[in-house]
Amino acid sequence: MVTPPKAMSLRGNGRLRKRAHKGRVVALTGACSFLGRNLLALLEEDPTVSKVIALDVQNAPTAGSKTCFYEIDLTQPGVESRLSEVLHAECVTCLVHLALIGSPTQAVAWAHELDSVGTMHVLSACRQYGLPKLVTCTTTLSYGADPKNPNHLSESSPLRGVHGVPYLEDRLDVEKQIARFADESPDVEVTVLRMAPVLGPTVDNFVSRWLSRIFVPMVLGHDPLLQFLHEVDAVAALKLAVDRSCPGAFNIVSRGALPVSTVVGLAGRIALPLPFGLLRRVMSLLWVAQLSEAPPEFAYLLRYLCVAEGVRAQDELGFRPAFSTADAVLDFEGAQRLRESRWLERTT
Repeated sequence: MVTPPKAMSLRGNGRLRKRAHKGRVVALTGACSFLGRNLLALLEEDPTVSKVIALDVQNAPTAGSKTCFYEIDLTQPGVESRLSEVLHAECVTCLVHLALIGSPTQAVAWAHELDSVGTMHVLSACRQYGLPKLVTCTTTLSYGADPKNPNHLSESSPLRGVHGVPYLEDRLDVEKQIARFADESPDVEVTVLRMAPVLGPTVDNFVSRWLSRIFVPMVLGHDPLLQFLHEVDAVAALKLAVDRSCPGAFNIVSRGALPVSTVVGLAGRIALPLPFGLLRRVMSLLWVAQLSEAPPEFAYLLRYLCVAEGVRAQDELGFRPAFSTADAVLDFEGAQRLRESRWLERTT
């Protein structure tokens, strides 16, 4: 019989007693996110992990007997002191910070509070506690799509983002905060995974929604390479970062990259090439009407190259993707086709 996970709220002022554990204690912010709940499931099965601390506004569905849940909202002021108290009480050996927005949103102020300000709270709590190890995930899109980009971007390439996209501007701010924290805290092992956009059969994000359309827009006269990371590889890389001692930033990417037109074809969709200016206007109207998965500035990602290399992750982290970009698209397409056929069955 599985013991239900313990739930604790941090809304009150009660103090927590320090608990000693024999194995590793791994805490996760954003435990209910796609990466969070899948990593939590792996940690539950890991015999070297004695306890998992789930930190979110609600508990993850994958929580098991090892999991202790604390209700924490990183958008609330003063949360860093309570978070520090939890880290200290549970003797956390590694914190995985995943409480970050997974897709662009029109709730810009709230997203900024969670991503930028929430990260500030987390890092402040880490300083107060004296955390030994921190792992977090950002995105290769932080490099930005630019005509001057090389064929493959390394971890030393500048992070340009895409001007006018709060989603990426917040990611850049998170990167800067974590880099500053790493410089100021040489005793803390800080690992940053810059993941290519994640795609697969179960993940729900702006990429999967873009490819779920029957007609998929692309820029007329441009067919840049796109790079996706299979959802299974994303979780596997995150587990590696938790298990191994590899400080620094790592590009986490699948094997290969494909032109936009090929991606659309493999996904079983119909490409709709539009002039760049028209595409931006259409995306702007759809974004305002809340019918688009991304703001109009994302059209630059369909016009210019933004492909990262994963050599360092392979050599130092030991990450070797099991899936290619094509595999990620094909697995998504198979699952999407099944979902659509079930929807048709229910409506006929």
